[in-house]
Amino acid sequence: MTDPRRPLDIMVVDDDDAIRSTLRQVLEHAGHRVRECATGELALQQLGDAAPDVVLLDLGMPGMHGFDVLERVRTLAPETAAVIVSGESTTRNKMLAGKLDAFDFIEKPPDRQHLLDVVAEAGRLTALRRAEARADARAPAGAATDGDGDAFGILGRSPAIESLRDHIRRIAPSQGRVLITGENGSGKELVANAIHALSRRASHAFIKMNCAAIPRDLVESELFGHEKGAFTGAIQSRKGRLELAHQGTLFLDEIGDLSADAQAKLLRAIETGEAERVGGTQTQVYDVRFIAATNKDLAAEIQEDAFREDLFYRLNVLPIHVPPLRERGADVTLLATRFLERSCEAEGRTPKRLSDEARALLEDYPWPGNVRELRNLMERAAVLVPGDVVQAGDLAAWLEGSPVRGEAVGLRGEVERREAETIRRALEGANWNVTQAAAGLGIDRTNLHRKMRKYGIARR
Repeated sequence: MTDPRRPLDIMVVDDDDAIRSTLRQVLEHAGHRVRECATGELALQQLGDAAPDVVLLDLGMPGMHGFDVLERVRTLAPETAAVIVSGESTTRNKMLAGKLDAFDFIEKPPDRQHLLDVVAEAGRLTALRRAEARADARAPAGAATDGDGDAFGILGRSPAIESLRDHIRRIAPSQGRVLITGENGSGKELVANAIHALSRRASHAFIKMNCAAIPRDLVESELFGHEKGAFTGAIQSRKGRLELAHQGTLFLDEIGDLSADAQAKLLRAIETGEAERVGGTQTQVYDVRFIAATNKDLAAEIQEDAFREDLFYRLNVLPIHVPPLRERGADVTLLATRFLERSCEAEGRTPKRLSDEARALLEDYPWPGNVRELRNLMERAAVLVPGDVVQAGDLAAWLEGSPVRGEAVGLRGEVERREAETIRRALEGANWNVTQAAAGLGIDRTNLHRKMRKYGIARR
């Protein structure tokens, strides 16, 4: 399904005359305006005159390589969407293109309709980015925050959280699909809620679906709905989350846990805006903004054929990363104090405060469970600490089973320190590829992930 197109200014950067000519013919026939550049250097010169709506960029060119050009495009024309069009379609190149914020990667020779579809979607992203930049310029500084930096439910004053809130403000007004990454407990759902609440779809439904919590044989029914009698137990027709989210937002949490079949059907629904209920024959059209979240390394999942590369690129239009709590040191005491106040109030308890030693202990702790772990700890303190002051000793017992800390003593402490150091060296030697590191250590990938969480090991 192709939307009506508005004319776009498109820059084609390729050293092959025949390729440039072919792309020009296809694009101009569709009503677009085209500029040709045979080298990356020439393209960067022309960017200074007027930024195009879309850049189509080859990789292997004389002089500047396409990736070097892409980095400069992101600086000189940050709102312009760039699409790689190359015959060098290796997984590494596609992943690097994604990291450098390329909108999409099209293999040569490009399919005409696919090229036009991608260009149209890239043009819409550019228009949205430009609109957001104009809105940011008009918005008063510090809007929607209080003295604790609590904006749209996200509390904190650290540089990491300020950057996150700024990113949310830029992303929310657009219609682009969002991929939220971050560790368990870091607040990915809160970010998704904020994006919807600040979007133009805020008056419509915000529908959530945890892909990891639904049995695999029921995922498609939950997502697309089903007709009566479609399978054993389907005693009546039921709407799916996609149908419920029409004109609103669908939040797919733990997207990395979707089965291969469900991934394929989700990809089709995203690309066409259409889907059928399980057991149904009637195609329904949906207007839905997709927000997905994962705590997995999808790049590694793609290499292991556990996640579809094309689905990743469809979801990763507007990426946003939620920082772990250990990178938000300035926020730990603030969050702990607020959680403790709220927990005491909810439980009808006398207000409690944290001692200086308790605050120091919390700020020292690596928080493998992130904000969720801190909230749970304060709820426990509100109920179980008898006095009105929470001491470090009250909290220490509840933290002893967590990552090894500097004060660990005895044989167990020494063993844990050595194991943690061995794991970190293996990860660094494998350039933080968990699968390779696990193979080198002679353990399975799941076990290595568990030990990384235990010792609070993460790439700095």
